[in-house]
Amino acid sequence: MGESKAEKKGLSAKWTGLKAEFSRIIWPTKATIISQTVVTLVVTAIAGIIIYGIDQAALAALHSIGVGK
Repeated sequence: MGESKAEKKGLSAKWTGLKAEFSRIIWPTKATIISQTVVTLVVTAIAGIIIYGIDQAALAALHSIGVGK
């Protein structure tokens, strides 16, 4: 049931490689995260408004021809 020495070495090597990869990541600054979050929220709100407008136009068109009353 226990791990062999080879398996432990393989796991250790993977962990060392993972730590090395994480040290190479260029993490975003707080200002970058905030600005990207604001952009995401604004774009999402605009998309929601556009979808709502299309939905209301489709609903009005269907009501004008007598469907869904």
